[in-house]
Amino acid sequence: MPTNRNHAHGHARPPFRALGLKILTVSDTRGRAEDRSGDFLEAGLTAAGHRVLERRIVKDEAAEIRAAVQAWAAEPEVFAILVTGGTGVLPRDVTPEAVEPLYDKFLPGFGELFRALSFQEIGAAAIQSRASAGLIGGRVVFLLPGSVNACRLALEKIILPQLDAGTPPCSFASLLCGG
Repeated sequence: MPTNRNHAHGHARPPFRALGLKILTVSDTRGRAEDRSGDFLEAGLTAAGHRVLERRIVKDEAAEIRAAVQAWAAEPEVFAILVTGGTGVLPRDVTPEAVEPLYDKFLPGFGELFRALSFQEIGAAAIQSRASAGLIGGRVVFLLPGSVNACRLALEKIILPQLDAGTPPCSFASLLCGG
């Protein structure tokens, strides 16, 4: 990434900073071999230069989901947590109920933008997504649907730009890392 390009307000673009990230897959049916969404997220984050510190799969159980996210949010080397799965409308989809009460700050723009972009690809079915994001202890937490296409959309259009301190006019990386 070029570092000499002018950034917002005439400042030089901050250098890229590799961030520590964790990926949690929520599924009653997937094991590591079937976790295509987790694989996609890990490959995309790594290709962008970030460090995936850990990946885990938990069942669609609120207590398991909440415990994993809480523990990871307390780790100093973690900048962001990506949770894939359990954001739909079926009875077993409990990821938002498990994680959103932990948010110190809710980031409604993520879910709104994700659904707007998703609408362009899948039409009105986008309203069934309960994707969301928030801050927990200064860590950015993204709740994503479990499909590879939804993870691709979120990662490429929203998450990766927000993990790059050089994204104008600002990003989570520039705001929370002092970039």
